[in-house]
Amino acid sequence: MAKQIRYHTDLEVYQNAMALAMEIVEFSKALPRDEMYSLTSQMRKSSRSVCANLAEAWRKRRYEAAFISKVADADAEAAETQVWIEFAVKCKYLSRIDAAPLYRRYDKILRTLVGMMTHPETWAFPSSRPSTLRRSA
Repeated sequence: MAKQIRYHTDLEVYQNAMALAMEIVEFSKALPRDEMYSLTSQMRKSSRSVCANLAEAWRKRRYEAAFISKVADADAEAAETQVWIEFAVKCKYLSRIDAAPLYRRYDKILRTLVGMMTHPETWAFPSSRPSTLRRSA
């Protein structure tokens, strides 16, 4: 039997994003001090924003368009985090061997988010609007 999802924290994609964000916090502690206000802060911000936007999307699922918008924001933040990982590799702060699993795990998150945007009806509440307008006599 599938586990009922009651809170955003029950979402597997949220749990994966949170675990990755925490790994990025740990990794970023070893970045050079001169990267504190650029690579370090940007990488932490974007990885955390994936989680924050998923929480917002979950609370806005009553409105399909708002839900999709917040999931799209999470998607953009996950892609941004991949860019920062790439910068960390190119600046030689992170080896390709260590970066590859992080990048692939973000790919999995991105695939899930695209699925959520493509099929919002699976996640959003059914429309409360009546399909036809009724007039009283």
